[in-house]
Amino acid sequence: MKPKSLRQTEFEDFYLPFGGRLKSSNRWVVLAKKIPWNEFEDLYAANFASSGQGAPALNVRVALGALIIKEKLQLSDEEAVLQIEENPYLQYFLGFPEFRDARPFDPSMYVHFRKRFGGDVLIEVNELIVKRALEQIKESRSDEDQDPPGTHKGKLLIDATCAPSDIAFPTDLGLLNKAREKTEAMIDTLHAPLIGKRPKARTYRIKARKQYLAVSKKKSPGRKAVRKAIRQQLSHVERNLNTIERISAEGGLGKLGKKQYRDLLVISELYRQQHLMFQAQVHSVKDRIISIAQPHIRPIVRGKAKAKTEFGAKLSASVVDGFCFADRISFDAYNEGEDLSGQIEAFHRRYGHYPASVHADKIYGTRKNRAYCKKLGIRLSGPKLGRPRKTTEANKAELKKEKCQLREDEIDRIPVEGKFGQGKRRFGLGLIKSKLAETTKSSIHITFIVMNLEKWLNAILSALFWCFEEVLNGLKALVGTNEKALRLQRMYRS
Repeated sequence: MKPKSLRQTEFEDFYLPFGGRLKSSNRWVVLAKKIPWNEFEDLYAANFASSGQGAPALNVRVALGALIIKEKLQLSDEEAVLQIEENPYLQYFLGFPEFRDARPFDPSMYVHFRKRFGGDVLIEVNELIVKRALEQIKESRSDEDQDPPGTHKGKLLIDATCAPSDIAFPTDLGLLNKAREKTEAMIDTLHAPLIGKRPKARTYRIKARKQYLAVSKKKSPGRKAVRKAIRQQLSHVERNLNTIERISAEGGLGKLGKKQYRDLLVISELYRQQHLMFQAQVHSVKDRIISIAQPHIRPIVRGKAKAKTEFGAKLSASVVDGFCFADRISFDAYNEGEDLSGQIEAFHRRYGHYPASVHADKIYGTRKNRAYCKKLGIRLSGPKLGRPRKTTEANKAELKKEKCQLREDEIDRIPVEGKFGQGKRRFGLGLIKSKLAETTKSSIHITFIVMNLEKWLNAILSALFWCFEEVLNGLKALVGTNEKALRLQRMYRS
């Protein structure tokens, strides 16, 4: 790929055909000037072949900026393209030299953008953005506010959560019914060239549909009724799979499309799992498939009040000074306590020193993790192992101090829960709509990038507000408290 120039058009030269000028304090203008676009070009260009053939690719600013706009505004792919087409501030954010009253790119390009920005690339992009943000915040501090020198500085907040995917609640009966319908469509596709030459194999689809609806439409079907319906759907799926195997032995599966062939492989494994669980009368199996369209998704048992089990990607995150990082994303369940050492080493790589303390849930307080933190001189939050000590006159003050420390640690851990709430309520972490495993991970990383940009933008606006306050205070000291000075103060504040 031949990288295009990422040089931003001068703010005053951005052409608006309908007249007027952009507002320099607009959030998109402020972010466009702060994000280090040029540093991302090499990371993005590595995803393209150097053959020079085909249409030129959109540059990294357009690709990454479009993803940021979509996640920040919580839009669909189609609506995001329309918003960019209609909004000059969004076009300036993407680096366009002038306002264009035309569609910037096809909505389907969003899928390619998410594929090109893999997880490793987006991790580096996020770290570069946080690095620039911290450098700016550090420059704006006074000498008294600078961090003291030392080998252990700062607080590392870590926790894990689940990013649910946009799928229907999975049930064994519903999955088998969907598998039956898809295998019936495959039989229709394979038999199409044989119409008039031989009769089509029976599928009993009308009967099977009635059997499914007889149970699924009931408000509270009994356990025996559900088990009987599952047995019936299993027999229908088994018959359809045998029919497909027989047809493929005669003429192959060339008539099936790519998606149908992929679904056939998934349904074959789904039938094996469902048959095994039905025979053993259990409800769990290793690598259980809960969605034919997204077979990579697994049930994640969280034990929360809202939903004991969630269906999506599990992720381990860390928060430092209000900036967050997605350290691990997995569709399989895992023990997040195993990630502590890796997250501490990632902190050291990002900041050049180890944290003074790590604030985490009780699940992280294993003997192995405690020994690791003690070796590095890091304080791990949480109560000590073993039975609580009895209170005596000799240790009363010490126990009170420990209790206060535990309370402070719980308070310090609140921001990581707040980040999860922000990601799920304000941005797209609460319902991932991407369908592929790789694009799902990209969507999660983009959400973390957007949250960090939001934090950076708030820091910029806070600094500007502080500067205005200083100017107003100085104006008040010079002019006094007369009516003219008060009017000027109100004008600046507005």
